[in-house]
Amino acid sequence: MTQNATQAQNDSAATVKALPASFYSDFLSNLAKERKPSPIRTLYPLEKTPGLVSLLAGKPNAKTFPFTSVSVNARSPTDADKETALTIKGDELSAALQYGDTAGLKGLVDWITGLQEFSHGRKRGEGWRVSIGSGSQDLIFKAVLALLNDGDSVLVESPVYAGVIPMFSSLHCEQVEVETDADGIRSSSLRSILEQWPAGKPKPKVLYTVPYGCNPTGMTATLERRKEVLKLAREHNFLILEDDPYYYLYYGTAHRPPSYFHLELEEPEVGRVLRFDSLSKILSAGIRIGFATGPEVLLNAIDAYTATSSLQTSSLTQMIVFKLLESWGYEDFKTHTLQVSQFYKEKRDVFERAMKQHLTGLAEWTPPEAGMFYWFKLLLDSSSASGADDSEAVIRTKAVEKGVLALPGTVFLPNGRKTAYVRASFSLADEEDVQKAVKRLRETVLEARGDA
Repeated sequence: MTQNATQAQNDSAATVKALPASFYSDFLSNLAKERKPSPIRTLYPLEKTPGLVSLLAGKPNAKTFPFTSVSVNARSPTDADKETALTIKGDELSAALQYGDTAGLKGLVDWITGLQEFSHGRKRGEGWRVSIGSGSQDLIFKAVLALLNDGDSVLVESPVYAGVIPMFSSLHCEQVEVETDADGIRSSSLRSILEQWPAGKPKPKVLYTVPYGCNPTGMTATLERRKEVLKLAREHNFLILEDDPYYYLYYGTAHRPPSYFHLELEEPEVGRVLRFDSLSKILSAGIRIGFATGPEVLLNAIDAYTATSSLQTSSLTQMIVFKLLESWGYEDFKTHTLQVSQFYKEKRDVFERAMKQHLTGLAEWTPPEAGMFYWFKLLLDSSSASGADDSEAVIRTKAVEKGVLALPGTVFLPNGRKTAYVRASFSLADEEDVQKAVKRLRETVLEARGDA
């Protein structure tokens, strides 16, 4: 980056007003406030001081490690027939095999910071930073512990990703369900909840949402809805946990809506969005790399949990990912993610054709514009189009007996309501298996309706 470009970036960041560190005191949990920083890991940066002899950490000597190099090959995003060989050796291998910084390897943290600038239009100096985690789920769990006390109320979009329900339940949180539809969180529902909140009862300080290709509903929140939610966050003083593992799996025909992280630039102050990204859906699920982006105070609280649990995300997997991303650059990364989203669009189209062929008149749905899930309502009562029945027994027993496995919608409702909805994933099945599965669902519904 040139000196003029750096100066322009600094000037741009200077015009953005970030919430002060003191603002987050009321948002941190009692446990987060009481947690002491690691006496060893907080001193790690000093080891890089020139001339300083460190007797600090109990790091094993790299000379005892048997690995001499690590090599992996990766397809090129611009030429499917070309492979790039990535070799980790020397100082890079030493770093990859050793304990590292809690927030992540510097090279990867710097690259991801640049990615957030590239993808979301945010600039360094706006009061945010990045931390690497062992998948975004790891970081979300730590964020929940850092923000919520036992018995707190929390706002969750409903239906909600099933993976967070145990997090909130284990803290005995009141999970306040905010209605959603194909356009995302219904801001009218959110406003009604907040404006009718009982006097004297602390309002929720956190809203959890998956705004692109939501698991389970497949919905992608519209620009208008996102802006309304941000406005309500300011008016009612809550933080937005933006869980966005499907951001790069958007394949809608309309221009992709900006993230909450980007849109908060239009707010009087930035700092109400804590964003979670994942490389699981676009590089590898098993490599377990995710990253959180947001106010430094909140990232520090998350890092404090990492420092006393796993110490850090695997240095080796971080280095492998960094070497790959560095070799690509941001444009090739974008090319790769566009190819991934096109792959899932084609999978979506296959599933949509099967749905129309076999479930027209037996189910209702809105095709997803991102992600890998269909959310559809079974019309189990042949005498009514209301579909007010419960899908639980039909999906857990009758569908399995006919050879198809899906999830009943109640799994995604934190307070255990009945629902006629079902979630199906289309990420793995080929066209033949999709046809079999949806046809078997048709037979299951017809039998439940008494029409078989």
